[in-house]
This record gives sequence, C-alpha cells and structure tokens, in this order.
Amino acid sequence: MKKKELKKLTEKQKLENIIKLKKDLFNFRFQKVNGQVKSPSKISETKKNIARLKTMIGVKNA
Repeated sequence: MKKKELKKLTEKQKLENIIKLKKDLFNFRFQKVNGQVKSPSKISETKKNIARLKTMIGVKNA
C-alpha cells in the first residue's frame, strides 16, 4: 500500500486492514516453515504495511 492510499482510509478501515495483514503474516510464517512460501518478499512487505498503518493511526491520534 502506498501512503496516498492509506490517507484515504478511515480509522475503522485501517484497523481492519491491520487485522487482515496480521492474519496473512501468520500464514506466511507457516508457509515459510513448511517450505511452501512462493515469494519471501511478501513477509517483509506485509510487516512494512502493518507498520505504516500503525504509524498513520498514531499520527492522527497524537
């Protein structure tokens, strides 16, 4: 997700996206352990997206 896309989201949508991304990250970790992960870069990309969303929420509340 790009910063412009994140700014358009509401607070509720951001929280829903964080929950979805955490579930995806959980699944990616299991795939990595089992050797089934197709794209290892998805793990770091997902982590970065979670951090971006959390930062946007924190900035807005501050």
